[in-house]
Amino acid sequence: MSDTGREPISDKVSAAVKPDSEKSTTEHFGDMLSGKADNAAGSAEGDKNKSTLQSVSDKVFGK
Repeated sequence: MSDTGREPISDKVSAAVKPDSEKSTTEHFGDMLSGKADNAAGSAEGDKNKSTLQSVSDKVFGK
């Protein structure tokens, strides 16, 4: 199992918990970029190679 290139779960949770109205433009842009990069890494990784935590995270946060 390899989660190389994946966004840490704690970062995903932090971004999801903070209301958009409290985020700066830079934070919105950063969330968008890190989300796209994480989705690409998750797609390239394949479901068989994901850790259990990443598999759950992809289901909760979308992929």
